[in-house]
Parts: sequence; structure tokens; C-alpha cells
Amino acid sequence: MGDQDRIVVGVDGSPSSRQALRWAARQAALTGGTVLALTSWDYPQYHGALGWLPPSSGDEEALEARAREDLTRCVEETLGAHPSADVRTEVRYGTPASVLLRAARDASLLVVGSRGLGGFAGLLLGSVAQHCVQHAACPVVVVREDTVTGVGEDA
Repeated sequence: MGDQDRIVVGVDGSPSSRQALRWAARQAALTGGTVLALTSWDYPQYHGALGWLPPSSGDEEALEARAREDLTRCVEETLGAHPSADVRTEVRYGTPASVLLRAARDASLLVVGSRGLGGFAGLLLGSVAQHCVQHAACPVVVVREDTVTGVGEDA
């Protein structure tokens, strides 16, 4: 299967990213494509706050393992054990926007939720989604979570 059939979706565990994952899986099932459910990991903001300390390989492995476990659990909880499309998971080091943009360079579509776990609740579009919309090399779909009516669940 060529990269033109690959849909990259950013997953951080937020309701909005879960909605984006559902949308991407439905789209891939319709087009015969694959989904790359992607999350990023980075060192905590205050890692080595008392002075610059290089991270130990144990820290790196623990952070990546935690991100992988969280992603796997999120995909299974969101799509079930047997999704209707081929869904692969991947964890990469870096900031969410840079990881998604690199992965989407040769994808047919990048799918992101409108709001992630961080930031300010009043914003209509999160910083990662906005950055992806402005800089992606492929079309971007921003999926909005609608907790009141569930719109988008079967759309």
C-alpha cells in the first residue's frame, strides 16, 4: 500500500483526539487506506530544573514506554479490538506539531482534533491543530468534539 493511502492522526488521549481517530478510521475503511495513529513524547518541562542534566537512557525508555502504553490503550478503547480499518500505532520523540508534520509529509491526509489536552478551554482551535493547518504538506481535517449531541459519531 502506497503512502497516498495513509492517513496520519494525532492521538493524545483527549476527547477531541479520540473523535479524530474515529473519523480517520471510518475514512480509511471507506478508501481502503491505513491509519497511522501517532503520539509524541518529550522530556517534562522541568527535567533537570536545578541545572541542565542530560536525561538517562532509563528516563527516555520510561517516557517512551508510557507514551506507547497510553496510545495503545487509547486506540483500543476508542476503536475496539477489531477496527474496521488497518490501524497502526507509533510513538515518536518530539513536540506534537513537529512529529505530526514530519509524519504527514507523504501522507494523503492529516487528521487532528480541534483541542488537545493542554492549553486554554476557550480557544476554538488548539495550538497543535492550528500549526498543522498552517504548515502541513497534505490536506488537514480538524475534527471537533461535540460532547452534547455526539455529532460526528455516525457522520
